[in-house]
Amino acid sequence: MITNKPGLILLLNILALFLCFNVAGQSPKPSFKFKTIVIDAGHGGKDPGAHGSYSSEKNVALAIAKKVEHLINEEMDDVDVIMTRSTDKFIPLNRRSEIANENNANLFISIHCNSSPEGTAESAHKEKGVMLLVYGFHRQQEQMEALRENASIYIEKDYKKTYAGYGENNPAAFIILNTVMQKYRAQSILFGKLLNTEFVDTDGRKSRGVKEQGVLVLAHSAMPAVLIETGYINNPGEEEYLNSERGQNEIARSIVRAIKTYRNQISVK
Repeated sequence: MITNKPGLILLLNILALFLCFNVAGQSPKPSFKFKTIVIDAGHGGKDPGAHGSYSSEKNVALAIAKKVEHLINEEMDDVDVIMTRSTDKFIPLNRRSEIANENNANLFISIHCNSSPEGTAESAHKEKGVMLLVYGFHRQQEQMEALRENASIYIEKDYKKTYAGYGENNPAAFIILNTVMQKYRAQSILFGKLLNTEFVDTDGRKSRGVKEQGVLVLAHSAMPAVLIETGYINNPGEEEYLNSERGQNEIARSIVRAIKTYRNQISVK
């Protein structure tokens, strides 16, 4: 039973706010504005990531990330794009999500290449295609910690002053945090499905779909977040595609189309 009246008031106010969301995770009306995206090019510097016969994941991921950044700046001028890295630089995994949290990002996109155990040799049954990863529901406690540390999820920056006596150990806090986390999970899955549609229906790519995994770079992101495995770099055919201007442009355009659709679905009309 919640006996703290200020905490109860805040809980009721915020739960009422969340009733404005539909099952797809649409935003409350009329306060939400989609304005910041963080693009994370996986690996970098001393960490090359996966490799093909002539290329490395870190370089492919950065090339695609820069194309996504360019397209967003060109086609979505009301949205700010923040890159976790724009050069061949090593950025620790936890720092990547910190960048997103510090900038109150509305969406975190981490770009990677996949690899399979059989190496780079040609074979008839090479793995290929995209895969979209969201943070595993079974690992929700780690994301709960990120939400707890991010003051913006309390809706009002001065909530402690406004709602004196409301603390993070109050039962109301747990319910609010859990509600926000469920919203972010739903929105991550929504964005992953929109990406999947673009890659499959528009680009004709094979896909392994949207999967929930305990991906470390997403563990402390206090916003909707998806890791995109853009293709298998150890598959010679996919390596060629991932390194080509055509392939990188197709991937970048599909990501931006998915972002536009996602924004339209969650934003105030």
